[in-house]
Amino acid sequence: MKSLTPKKKFGQNFLSDETVLSRIADCADITKDDDILEIGPGTGNLTKILASRARSVTAVEIDRDLIPFVTVAAEPFQNTRVINADIMKADIESLLPENTGSLKVVANIPYYITTPLVTKLLSCGISFESLVLLVQKEVAVRMAAPPGSKDCGAISYFVSWKAHPMIMLEVPPEAFYPVPKVESALIRLDIRKAPLFDVSDEELMFSLIRAGFELRRKTFVNAIASDSALAARFSKEIISEALLELSIDRNIRAERLTLSDFGALADLLAGKEKK
Repeated sequence: MKSLTPKKKFGQNFLSDETVLSRIADCADITKDDDILEIGPGTGNLTKILASRARSVTAVEIDRDLIPFVTVAAEPFQNTRVINADIMKADIESLLPENTGSLKVVANIPYYITTPLVTKLLSCGISFESLVLLVQKEVAVRMAAPPGSKDCGAISYFVSWKAHPMIMLEVPPEAFYPVPKVESALIRLDIRKAPLFDVSDEELMFSLIRAGFELRRKTFVNAIASDSALAARFSKEIISEALLELSIDRNIRAERLTLSDFGALADLLAGKEKK
């Protein structure tokens, strides 16, 4: 087996604190009815704890040099599959067992893929019960921030649309090897069984949210006008009229709009594209 050398290109910081590892499994409420998808198992420190509590574990690791470490860690258990794959490129459903119980994701993920990975997991159509993710503390705070609060961003709205977010645990840098320069936090996303409300065009709603927060210091009208795709569909006048119709100040910024405001805007704008 090769020696263990963390690779910067994969954002590797291995969690080694046994107390924190156990707390992560505790926060995920794992039972023998659960099938776990672990992303980025690294050396398998968390994998073996998950395997001891769950019905099955599917551990997906991008770094082929780490596969032997995870395999050895899971060797005492008969319920773990170790797969060498890039989770961002993989068809997640094809990685999972055919007959699953309650599906949960538990992972210490590379921080540089946090937002795209969370977006993929919440959009892939798989009925996960929860996602329990160790991420950079700043990002966890943003994901859990109520829309309209000072810490919120586009990801806050997306997460609240799909799940109930809760920060479960703060983890100091000393719990990792090598020691990162940032604080970490464990966030749990309990997946909603249905959206908060009906919206005619969910894709348009989130396009409006992303564009609004891309230039959050601009007014919402000007932020949309600066987005080439949305500006090609809706003029400033159309956006201003829609805000007026909803009794919303045309000079408002995206961060002051609620999720229901964005949903109402999407419903109102559908079919009002430029001629």
